[in-house]
Amino acid sequence: MEKLSSFAGDLSSLWKLQKFEPIHHLTWDWWWWLVMLDGDENQPAGRQLMVLWSTKDNPLVEVNGHPWAPQGRPGIDDDGGIAMDGMVAAWWFDGEKMIEPLILEESRIIVLPETHPEWPAKTGGMVASTTEREYSMGLAPDNSHFWLRLETEYADFDLKMKPWNRAMSTIKEANAEYAGGMGYDITRLHGTLASGTIDGKPATGTAYFQKVCVQAPSVPWFWGMLHLDDGSYIDWFVPHVSPTMTARDSRPWKKRDITHLPLSQGGLFHDASRGRTERFEQVKVERKLGENGHPIFYVHMWNGLTEIRIEATAVSRAHWTFDQPTWGGLTSHLTYNEYPIETTKLWIDDEISCRTRSNWGTIHGNAEHSWGLLH
Repeated sequence: MEKLSSFAGDLSSLWKLQKFEPIHHLTWDWWWWLVMLDGDENQPAGRQLMVLWSTKDNPLVEVNGHPWAPQGRPGIDDDGGIAMDGMVAAWWFDGEKMIEPLILEESRIIVLPETHPEWPAKTGGMVASTTEREYSMGLAPDNSHFWLRLETEYADFDLKMKPWNRAMSTIKEANAEYAGGMGYDITRLHGTLASGTIDGKPATGTAYFQKVCVQAPSVPWFWGMLHLDDGSYIDWFVPHVSPTMTARDSRPWKKRDITHLPLSQGGLFHDASRGRTERFEQVKVERKLGENGHPIFYVHMWNGLTEIRIEATAVSRAHWTFDQPTWGGLTSHLTYNEYPIETTKLWIDDEISCRTRSNWGTIHGNAEHSWGLLH
């Protein structure tokens, strides 16, 4: 697949909000980086850093037991600059231990687009907190790289994300609007190359980015993605209804979690060796509890041309809990789990040949599973 020297697509969309008319209690916006770094020979899943800057149109929500009361909706000036009440959150998996939360801090968040007079260039942009420590991300004026800087009690992260190939590093946008103004808008980069330092020590790997606006009740979902070392990418997404929709706690395994009914199914495969992208509308995700106390995910997707089977073992767990007052004095709940994964088996069969896990060296990946119903 074609290499890139700068990121492609409509990069201006990264610094905009309120594509839809906001809905009180439902509108939720965030910028989200997942950085997956190489580990040593004893760390097959590598190391992972997740960070997000978020705002929610809600008078009160508890995040991991921390009461958060955003004050009003984001303010947007005449030049597209945004100031909003928000929260910065992050976790860090160092290859052995999960530090969660690495960051969980309320802040005013500032967004400067490429056209803003306070931004010193006509391209690029920035999202940053107004906290004592620096939590910022941005795009260089020449679109050659993103930066990510986090100053935390555990470690200081200074990372750059550079383009990988055209399929991975071109901005993609997907949106839909439903009845009552509900819907979603997602802008994403499927993959970048990552490098930089952690407490001054060099680190390399890959990264995934998305900017999301959701204004609809959050139902349970399965999601996951893989970065293969030849520049290929695989993901899956299965929102569903299940007995866990009534769950009220974040215990890591639910006995009632025995079945689910998909609301939709979707998968994507950027195949670097074939030079093509394939989509999948038939996707199944199953799980069992592994010996380490974390789930093993079994993913099966097919489209008539290509069939993919994945076995991915979670090596750790990060989770966020959200408890939000809703109608009638009740409280709705969502537990959102993120799992660094080791891809133990991979089988891809198409019209040319059958490839297995041995066709690739390093595979970085992450899987998500949620339960509850936030509304």
